[in-house]
Amino acid sequence: MIHIRPMEPQEYEFLMDMHYESIHMEQGKPPRDELLNSTGMVKYNENWGRQGDTALIALIDNIPAGAAWYRLFDESNQGYGFVDAQTPELGVAIRSDYRQQGVGSRLMQAITQQAVTEGYTSLSLSVDPGNQAAVRLYDRLGFQFHGISGTSWTMKLDIAN
Repeated sequence: MIHIRPMEPQEYEFLMDMHYESIHMEQGKPPRDELLNSTGMVKYNENWGRQGDTALIALIDNIPAGAAWYRLFDESNQGYGFVDAQTPELGVAIRSDYRQQGVGSRLMQAITQQAVTEGYTSLSLSVDPGNQAAVRLYDRLGFQFHGISGTSWTMKLDIAN
């Protein structure tokens, strides 16, 4: 059974593992700390826990199986999936041994509901168009193509408040 709850502070390293996992690279992926602290990526994790940062953890038999999170950016510090300063940018990743079990769908539904609870009217994300499993999931959940940033697609989900 999948249990989803807010991330606890001591689970920050698991969140960083999932952040690393969420970065789709066909080849030549640098080590975790090198990639997550690189220019363009460090903004997603530095000073985690600031106003607007939200993360949920999915557990199966009390074992962390995946995470979904979002963070706000502004015009002067845009993320790859930036739409506007009122739309949090979303990330999600599932451990490879827990994929194809519905964890991603459940996490996405839960993080979307959390965003509604926190008063947001939309979520955005960045996805490599070559990551077809992720693109299919986001399409199924109602995300719409919004633009291109570098080699990635920006997708946006309008949510009801």
